[in-house]
Amino acid sequence: MTTKAGETASATTTSLAWAPPRPRALRLGAVAYDPKVVTIWEGFARWLGARGLPLEYVLYGTYEHQVEAQLAGEVDLAWHSPLAWLEAARLARARGLGARAVLMRDTDQGLTSVVVVRDGGPVRALGDLRGRRVAVGAADSPQATLLPLGHLLAAGLMPGRDVEVVRHDVAMGKHGDHVGGERDAARALVEGRVDAACLLDANHLAFAREGTLPPGFARVLAQTPPYDHCCMAVVDGLAGVRLDLVDRAVALLLGMRYDDHEARPLLDLEGLKAWRPGRTSGYGLLAAAVDRLGALDAWLVAVGARACPWPRG
Repeated sequence: MTTKAGETASATTTSLAWAPPRPRALRLGAVAYDPKVVTIWEGFARWLGARGLPLEYVLYGTYEHQVEAQLAGEVDLAWHSPLAWLEAARLARARGLGARAVLMRDTDQGLTSVVVVRDGGPVRALGDLRGRRVAVGAADSPQATLLPLGHLLAAGLMPGRDVEVVRHDVAMGKHGDHVGGERDAARALVEGRVDAACLLDANHLAFAREGTLPPGFARVLAQTPPYDHCCMAVVDGLAGVRLDLVDRAVALLLGMRYDDHEARPLLDLEGLKAWRPGRTSGYGLLAAAVDRLGALDAWLVAVGARACPWPRG
């Protein structure tokens, strides 16, 4: 800068350009179980933003961290595993609040898990597992641990007493979204270290296609009733949470069509062909298994909540 006397001086310039305030973005929580999670939500942020709804996604290392963050009002909407849904619903209820499942994928509805054994081996019926070793995925995996063990309980086999449970705790806190533990359970069966393995039915088929389970090696010994998997959930009654933005997002996502060239790549990335309204009727089986196994008791106590049974009605 040159003064009137011709001297040079330094100065800080400040732009006087005025920019309107940015609209409040929808804050969505998701768990970073895989690097592709960033790609998925970057894509949905662009898609929603182009339709007038800014999205900011917040990634968490575990579902437990995400649930506690949601109850603290850090996010408006959270993409929960089925176990995280139970955690959020029970923690909300313990604090006098209510949780709602507002959205899920078509592929989240009506799943099953299976108990597989070596074809031609000595295990012919569930009762034959008594005194034998059963491989499961991570301890917090609904599909590869909690639901199959609940199925064994319903058949009169107590895990840890009637059968030895061999856990494969890969990526704890991610509730089995990382299928490494489940794949290790299948490998344990192939290698003869266990007598049965618990798997999501779709992963049983995938492991056969990829060669983890050799052709004709395994057969299904038992299959759970259908249940639901992930959901997007909100907690009502929290200060600062924008339910109006949640409602806009739900309406936009329900309107996505698989034959839309913009929407289809995003739907493929997230593993669905259509979004569906959220429902909780498919979580009763998991809730019953969690209660009988005591799977959430320690966590609920740790976060200062009273462990309470899931309503069956």
